[in-house]
Amino acid sequence: MTLSRESMEALRLMGLTDYETQAYVALTSLISANATDISLAANVPRSKVYQVLKNLVEKGFVELSRGKPLIFTVIPPHEVFQRSRNHIRNTMEQAEAELNIVYESQIPQVPAPIWLIHGHEKIVKKEMEIISRAKESLFIMGGLMFPGEPSLLQANLEKAMKKGVNVRMLTTPSCWVDEVEVPTQEIMKDFPSEIKFFPVPFIKLVVRDKNEMLIAFCKLSGNRILSETTIGIWNQYQEFVDTISGIYEFIWNTDFFNQAFP
Repeated sequence: MTLSRESMEALRLMGLTDYETQAYVALTSLISANATDISLAANVPRSKVYQVLKNLVEKGFVELSRGKPLIFTVIPPHEVFQRSRNHIRNTMEQAEAELNIVYESQIPQVPAPIWLIHGHEKIVKKEMEIISRAKESLFIMGGLMFPGEPSLLQANLEKAMKKGVNVRMLTTPSCWVDEVEVPTQEIMKDFPSEIKFFPVPFIKLVVRDKNEMLIAFCKLSGNRILSETTIGIWNQYQEFVDTISGIYEFIWNTDFFNQAFP
């Protein structure tokens, strides 16, 4: 049996060498066989096949039955892939957690913590990253919302709220991006947190724990957002974040706003 290049690569990603991959693929057809038959079917040299099969047994891809001759039986692919999938996922989650600790501890140490971000996809990605780091509070102003963003935003904010993060959001009911309408209020009308809909300016603002901020803006064509012109500014300058947080608090608590849009 000949597998696609992608399937062969998947087995290599699971830790198999070329000969081990060939032997395992051959055994999925043979089901159970001795080393000689596997060597012929897999095109693995006789001088190497026993070591290759021993490695497959140790890695959990093949079972060995004692006797003369030794019989090797394939472990069903769905069992092998599920086990490897879980192992890879757990390993990646652990690595992500460890690296995030390093990354987040070093961001404030950068001499000039201001970065420009070009492109709305990168800006939305950074927005979700910031939200994922929230521990106490999130202030969000969504005058600039992109297609698909409200649903993604709602899902990530709900995760933050489950961690005890206080979320307050002030957003436009809808906006046009290029030729597409983004109905934020329709999508997020049942969002279980403090959210107010108001025709705010065409900017995006995310403030995390009052010490990290993302602000984005763009050019317009009439009342339509030109997505390709979007620019984001991400920073952790405490003075700057404090100033913007104060302005947000003022807007949120203004009597006019509360009277006009309860």
